[in-house]
Amino acid sequence: MLKMSGFVIVTSIASGFFASSAFAGACDVNVEATAAMAFNVKEIAVPKTCKEITLNLKNTGTMAKAVMGHNVVISKTSDMQAVITDGISAGLASNYVKPKDARVVGHTAVIGGGESTSVKIKLANVKAADSYSFYCSFPGHGSVMKGVFKLV
Repeated sequence: MLKMSGFVIVTSIASGFFASSAFAGACDVNVEATAAMAFNVKEIAVPKTCKEITLNLKNTGTMAKAVMGHNVVISKTSDMQAVITDGISAGLASNYVKPKDARVVGHTAVIGGGESTSVKIKLANVKAADSYSFYCSFPGHGSVMKGVFKLV
């Protein structure tokens, strides 16, 4: 009986912790990228109430960032190809994103296998009615490493 009571108390405490973490984390986005040039998600849906998000990227591969690096870039879908093209010209030192590119809502650093990074992205200029995408701007990756970003 004591063990069962203890189990109930621990479970209740744990449930309360996870419930508050989920609520507090509504504006946190977790994305994984693989050496197979894929993200683990095809859509990022963020509540309209989020003024900013924390975008957490983990590269589950093993290769160095210069060989098979990944990042996450968010822009209007209509700007995606131009952002990628300009990013390639900007190079790895600029995370394959043109510095101060007004078309970019936000982006992470390029990271290599086994690495993680986080960035806070303000959503003040993101409009729910517009079409946005997230993608990897590492050369050659954007054609397959992409998905939909939206406010819900």
